[in-house]
Amino acid sequence: MRKAAAAAGILTGFCLLAGCGKEQVQPEQLLTEYIQLLNEGNYEEMYSYLSEEAKAETDEETFVNRNRNIYSGIEAQDIAVTISEDEEKEKDADTQRVEYSITMQTLAGELSFDHMVAIFKKDEEGAYRMEWDSQDIFPDLQNTDRVRVVTTEAKRGNIYDRNGVELAREGVASSVGLVPGKLPEDREAAFEQLSSLLEISVEKIENALSAGWVRDDTFVPLRTVSKEAGELKTQLLEIPGVMITDTVVRYYPFGEKAAQLTGYVQNITAEELEERQGQGYNQNSIIGKAGAERVYEEQLRPKDGYSIQILNELGDVKEIVLEKAPEDGEDVVLTIDITLQQYLYQEMEGDEGCAAAMDPVSGAVLALVSTPAYDPNDFVMGYTASAWEALNADEAQPLYNRWLASWVPGSSFKPVTAALALTKGTLDPEAEVPNDGLRWQLDSSWGSYYVTTLEDYSVKNLENALIHSDNIYFAKAAVGMGAESFGEGLDSLGFGEELPFDFALTASSYGTDGEITSDMELADSGYGQGKVLVNPIHLSSMYSALVNDGSMVRPYLTEGQETSYWKEHVFTPEASQIVLNDLYRVVESEEGTAHEAYRSGYRLAGKTGTAELKDSQDDTTGTELGWFVGLCTEDTDKPLLITMMIEDVKGRGGSHYVIPKVMAGFDAWMLGKAPEYQADPGAADASLEGVD
Repeated sequence: MRKAAAAAGILTGFCLLAGCGKEQVQPEQLLTEYIQLLNEGNYEEMYSYLSEEAKAETDEETFVNRNRNIYSGIEAQDIAVTISEDEEKEKDADTQRVEYSITMQTLAGELSFDHMVAIFKKDEEGAYRMEWDSQDIFPDLQNTDRVRVVTTEAKRGNIYDRNGVELAREGVASSVGLVPGKLPEDREAAFEQLSSLLEISVEKIENALSAGWVRDDTFVPLRTVSKEAGELKTQLLEIPGVMITDTVVRYYPFGEKAAQLTGYVQNITAEELEERQGQGYNQNSIIGKAGAERVYEEQLRPKDGYSIQILNELGDVKEIVLEKAPEDGEDVVLTIDITLQQYLYQEMEGDEGCAAAMDPVSGAVLALVSTPAYDPNDFVMGYTASAWEALNADEAQPLYNRWLASWVPGSSFKPVTAALALTKGTLDPEAEVPNDGLRWQLDSSWGSYYVTTLEDYSVKNLENALIHSDNIYFAKAAVGMGAESFGEGLDSLGFGEELPFDFALTASSYGTDGEITSDMELADSGYGQGKVLVNPIHLSSMYSALVNDGSMVRPYLTEGQETSYWKEHVFTPEASQIVLNDLYRVVESEEGTAHEAYRSGYRLAGKTGTAELKDSQDDTTGTELGWFVGLCTEDTDKPLLITMMIEDVKGRGGSHYVIPKVMAGFDAWMLGKAPEYQADPGAADASLEGVD
């Protein structure tokens, strides 16, 4: 129990047996010391405060066990007494009755009552001792009564998408266990067989059966498996003593498709229980460990109901001491559209990457995908040692949530550089820059280092530079701004800051500690290389400024929020419109790097990006990240922005590998295509192996 001081006005200096002796202790102080020991859970020392008559009625072992079982059972803490003053009381009387009020926090809430304790002088020396029986615990508790706590389980809140589709809810699985009385004589052989089939140790099985509550006819659960694990269950039921029952578990109908988004729950650990002491958790609680389950734990978590009861010798309820009704967790409704989520996951499955989709006008986030992923239902069921080892050994890192991280953006960052330079007045969108061919350097101080681009073209203005994704043009644009001005522009966009989003995102960054240290680094930063790292959700917010007169919308993930801007007026309205118009041309021009994204059914603006990850300009072994950002707001009541990044696209078409995957999402959203694969959210007993 947690230590706590007694109520205000009570003596706070304690003179215990190990100190100056009880000869100097008055009855009120004796009671105060006793309550302090109770707060500390020092029941053995409490027993020394009892009178000889009380000890004759109750031996130390009975006293210690009764107090410990009751107070720990009701999770009593912060126990405090307020002693009533009685001016007429004879101070040195051999017998004194001390009236007091006691309060304590329990799992059923605050408990308080008035009581009186008799305190006797022990001998001529004047030491006092307490009379005690069970009524000093609860006024109506007799020594023959016992105390029981009845728990009424509350239900965890569900997680829904914007259309009311369940993303996390109650499901049914199979609990595999043993009935000890039905085990065969050769228990060891049965245990070995169980150990092999369930992938748990024989020691774990034996420990489960040795628990104090286990009887011959008790069902002892060992592991939870899917309801559809038919072959496994058939093998298990061939072992005498094995029993399989239905059990309610947390269930994620869309499995891997929304894994990093929903996350998962598991049983609370001892450390978490200690950290959350007094918050209504107990050793049987489940708690959100990752994703939305963790982020929205306070809303989702249920608060069980408790009834502290006194039972008589016959086991009948004699009195309800305190009762607290259960409180179901709140449902959480996300802005996610699970149809779009599935479509993007389906396109990205087999790759390592991430995608974020949002309404760029309102800020509502419509999809968050990270691949590869894991099945959150496996965490609920409990991983076997071999499965857990395989998951962690997977080089593709399915546990890694990629949309939380920041990445080199490559050419997908060029529209940002353009909008900043236009806003600061250092770039004329119509002016032609000198033609330097396919490589350029500021001056000879760069030595052998050049900024290179892939394609030469005529009329080197902003529109054509975006259409052809010219590295040199945007390197010059950044150098033309200067390192200080360019850095100030990035700072105004929220670089180095935590984006106000429900999930903790890695902050976008540039330079070394937010400082660009050379012209070469500045030039490379202008086209999304150098030391620029961008979170994909943050990049989406930057692109949203192009359709919001230069203000970056604040992305949000739960329904019911109002549109707001995280960073206002980062670009001028004129700069935003110029860049947006040019991004339409990147898609619509036959020479545009994103022309394959062109659709006749709706108008799309977009920008490709291929970020190189290599140790030097001459390094040929590095890999590439492929990016595509698509934006559709014109003539639609369903605005959509999708940002997608896929790792290791070198030799696979670079950013052109990404474009068709993004467009599958746009086609599904804008043209109303039905997904080929989706879970049946109405299937109450669906398999926990994952549903396609």
